[in-house]
Amino acid sequence: MNILLLYPEFPDTFWSFKHALKFVKKQASLPPLGLITVAAMLPKSWERRLVDLNVKPLQDEDLAWADIAFVSAMAVQQDSAHRLIARCKEAELPVVAGGPLFTTGYEQFPEVDYFVLNEAEITLPRFLEDLEQGMPQRHYSCTEFPDITKTPVPEWELLDIKKYASMALQFSRGCPYRCDFCNITTLFGHKIRTKTSAQIIAELDGIKKRGWHENIFFVDDNFIAHRSYLKKELLPALIAWRKKNGVKNAFYTECSINLADDDELMALMVQAGFNQVFIGIETPEDSALQACGKQHNTSRNMLENVRRIQNAGMEVQGGFIVGFDTDTSSIFQKQIEFIQKSGIVTAMVGILQALPGTKLYERMKTEGRLLSISSGDNADSNTNIIPIMDPEVLRKGYREMMNHLYAPKHYYQRIRTLLKEFPAPEFKTRLRMSQLMAFMRSTFILGVIGRERVHYWRMLGWTVFNRQNSLPMAVTLAIYGHHFRKVCALHLKERPSVT
Repeated sequence: MNILLLYPEFPDTFWSFKHALKFVKKQASLPPLGLITVAAMLPKSWERRLVDLNVKPLQDEDLAWADIAFVSAMAVQQDSAHRLIARCKEAELPVVAGGPLFTTGYEQFPEVDYFVLNEAEITLPRFLEDLEQGMPQRHYSCTEFPDITKTPVPEWELLDIKKYASMALQFSRGCPYRCDFCNITTLFGHKIRTKTSAQIIAELDGIKKRGWHENIFFVDDNFIAHRSYLKKELLPALIAWRKKNGVKNAFYTECSINLADDDELMALMVQAGFNQVFIGIETPEDSALQACGKQHNTSRNMLENVRRIQNAGMEVQGGFIVGFDTDTSSIFQKQIEFIQKSGIVTAMVGILQALPGTKLYERMKTEGRLLSISSGDNADSNTNIIPIMDPEVLRKGYREMMNHLYAPKHYYQRIRTLLKEFPAPEFKTRLRMSQLMAFMRSTFILGVIGRERVHYWRMLGWTVFNRQNSLPMAVTLAIYGHHFRKVCALHLKERPSVT
């Protein structure tokens, strides 16, 4: 049987990094990890072909070759998923759909032939058994959570690996917290399930064999949830693997703000190669944090926590939300002040949305405040709920806040704040050709024709004289800023400030 694995295109969002990828001649930020993991669970006798629409187009010959299509997607890919499925149906190709988008919203896709939902380790074997017997059901789901120590190594060989800016692997699933706007626990539960260190090393070896030398994203929902295992098992194994193989890959991941409470853990993570963490900070307002169930962010000095993490050697990327029920019009300035003082350069700020399967979604439905299905992109200046704050005040405040945060003057100020707090590498690293080419393109696009050129050259000059070994990091962040301003201009329907 010929299996066509299809991954829909991402829209132009903050997280797509579309405009930054052009500087390094890449087509996508990350590979479809779920699909290449599913590929490893299929019968070995089946032929597989992956088409990631973010890196190459789907050809008619691909559809003609296939016996069945497997489609996986996240909520933000829903428009592209509809178009992709319609094309499969036009070609009379049966479609199997799974992944977060379909697990929580399969009703929106009546044209799909078979839904294999929740976690594939449980539901996929059931579907494959029924398919072999010629009696596949339309809907497969489960309420239990699998043991991921049995999850196979993804089939990296399906990827055109040079088209991606980063690779990805997963160490754990689940999150112990109960934030009412987050659907992670709906999908993966509260119990933290981890792979073994041997599994992670096997996946890293697989990536290395493909000639990968760039960044690797640990896509965990909260990497530090199982601290004792990290300290005793995984991080020592990663440190040993790096020394044995002489690799320089940088790792990055997602975790909670209480990472700042554990100096030993931070030191081990840095030693193991982690230099960046994404943290859901959400808001500096304790009342909003309490109301949404994010108590672990309260009763702490989050500005100082961010500094501690960045002082340890990990750049903090931050997630922020406006539009909580307790928010007033003062929240926009409070968010601006926190983000500027923190030196969080990559500040992903969005308006609150209610995702299917969350407590917030159910509450909004009960209160008659649910407007539509979420777009999956909370930074597109829209919301699918009726906010307590006047909607026009919310939209105007959000637009002005984003234009302020990503205006070159304020964005480059945050780069300098971060570089002052971030320990510079002891030795200047040798630039790879891709980095050198990105730097050359940035000097023209940002430094010559860009409206931010004065801020760009000032930042580079300051970095050369004060943090010379951090120059690659400074250039990377400048390129990110170019992408963020492009997205702001697209979604906010106004040209951002250039003061």
